[in-house]
Amino acid sequence: MSVAVSTSTPLPPASDTNMVTSTFSLVDYVVFVLLLVLSLAIGLYHAYRGWGRHTIGQLLLADRKMGCFPVALSLLATFQSAVAILGVPSEIYRFGTQYWFLGCSYFLGLLIPAHVFIPIFYRLHLTSAYEYLELRFNKAVRVCGTVTFIFQMVIYMGVVLYAPSLALNAVTGFDLWLSVLTLGIVCTVYTALGGLKAVIWTDVFQTLVMFLGQLVVIIVGSAKVGGLGHVWDVASQHGLISGIELDPDPFVRHTFWTLAFGGVFMMLSLYGVNQAQVQRYLSSRTEKAAVLSCYAVFPCQQVVLCMGCLIGLVMFAYYQEYPMSTQQTQATPDQFVLYFVMDLLRGLPGLPGLFVACLFSGSLSTISSAFNSLATVTMEDLIRPWFPHFSEVRATMLSRIIAFGYGLLCLGMAYISSQMGPVLQAAISIFGMVGGPLLGLFCLGMFFPCANPPGAIVGLLAGLIMAFWIGIGSIVTSTGSGRASTPSNGSSFSLPSNLTAVTMATLMPSTTISKPTGLQRLYSLSYLWYSAHNSTTVIVVGLAVSLLSGGMRGRTLNPRTIYPVLPKLVALLPMSCQKRLHCKTLSQDLSVETAVFPEKVSNGMLRGSRDKEAMDVPEEGPAHQGISPTLILQETSL
Repeated sequence: MSVAVSTSTPLPPASDTNMVTSTFSLVDYVVFVLLLVLSLAIGLYHAYRGWGRHTIGQLLLADRKMGCFPVALSLLATFQSAVAILGVPSEIYRFGTQYWFLGCSYFLGLLIPAHVFIPIFYRLHLTSAYEYLELRFNKAVRVCGTVTFIFQMVIYMGVVLYAPSLALNAVTGFDLWLSVLTLGIVCTVYTALGGLKAVIWTDVFQTLVMFLGQLVVIIVGSAKVGGLGHVWDVASQHGLISGIELDPDPFVRHTFWTLAFGGVFMMLSLYGVNQAQVQRYLSSRTEKAAVLSCYAVFPCQQVVLCMGCLIGLVMFAYYQEYPMSTQQTQATPDQFVLYFVMDLLRGLPGLPGLFVACLFSGSLSTISSAFNSLATVTMEDLIRPWFPHFSEVRATMLSRIIAFGYGLLCLGMAYISSQMGPVLQAAISIFGMVGGPLLGLFCLGMFFPCANPPGAIVGLLAGLIMAFWIGIGSIVTSTGSGRASTPSNGSSFSLPSNLTAVTMATLMPSTTISKPTGLQRLYSLSYLWYSAHNSTTVIVVGLAVSLLSGGMRGRTLNPRTIYPVLPKLVALLPMSCQKRLHCKTLSQDLSVETAVFPEKVSNGMLRGSRDKEAMDVPEEGPAHQGISPTLILQETSL
């Protein structure tokens, strides 16, 4: 994770925003305040409903009774923040539609969590995803994973808190840090008091506001420039519509392979192993509901991505007819969308306020999820294992205090975020640099039975070192060379004449015409490959250390923490090929299949017991002593 000194254009002073502030009327302020009031009301309703009777399970997991629809919208809203609402249209406006191919990664990026991660997490009856690491490895690995996640989310939520406040300051002159405080306090209050159920239902409301705000901009903007057909024609004439760039070079910022496959690893780090999402899966009333909610996110993500791309294209067509002002040419790319919206919706009271509410909805949903997940892992992974005799009342109260504490910490991180580069790549790089090693740690445990605790810890450290080495090296290199942000595969369209002089520095480097060599070449790796590169580092180093230290010899392995890759692959082969496989190897792998997925084993094989004592880990903790001896494998062959 990285924090760079921003070299982008500073915010315009308040005195220079008169042109824009005149478009933000009293009605707009009412719409904006209404969003905050309703979000707070939903949270407080769930907080005071049954006040005094809340248990830690209700606060952190909504009593495991949530349905598919609210969980799906909450999954979508968690990382569909103001970062994406501001960043995607700006990316399309500046570099063309190549970014749209990121949608190709959503299929595998959601299918794998639905069929690999969710079944394992749900059947282990976890509260924190990092409980899995103790079941699979030991307590030290669990603590390492938890601390890494906390570091990741604390920095990210600072970015997400700062982004909409920056936007509000740019378009209304409203004090930047007053809006940061307002957003942070409202979010902290309803999250800490209402718990996960309050967060999920406010996410549902805020998701609808986000959809409505973006839809209004697309409809009004396309109507003003002559329709979507004209928008597409203008974009095509200026080379904004990108074809499929099949360059396999991972150092090119955006290509089809980078977006479609590098993006898969980024999606897995978000929807597969991130505690904020895992917590929502575990709050579902059934495993089937959790899987369906993951499926439902796929079309929603596609719609959201298409809406962001359309806003970028409409914005480009609009400024071909209505040139930017001097003030707008001095803005950072993260402010382009807001200036466009204020220009577009001038004279339509309430609509500018709706779009600003849309931005704040995205930020509220993400920050509240971060607070709740951070409070959960802190309570379940760092406190309760050492103080297991906490009463429900004390545990519930302490969880609320922890959530309030993270809210205060988030406000401090917002200031640090103000020193970072452009918001979109900053946020994505955080999940690539830190989310990648965490993804690698979970994959190491699930797919490689020979991996042991020393290998897991050394692999995680190696992944983090590699992540920071490349990330920080890229920042230093790009800052020192003063490279422009335009990627080599960016669309070769002409920007409006009053924007050609605008340059800004990005957090991540990009490939230029004169390609760097040596270490500088490594530092120019596309930010979308960060998750893949860092997670692979964890797996390779972890396996090497595990094999050198004896694998799992002499240690117990819970088969329910392993995903049976080989039986799944064997099942895809023709029967003639399956019969030629070594009988002993196949039977050993199928025994793991029986233990992990008992309801799928049939046709002559013994069906696993559904008895709770044999299949569920006790809720008090993931200690191996509570697991049935029949489900423990002695890995003496490794």
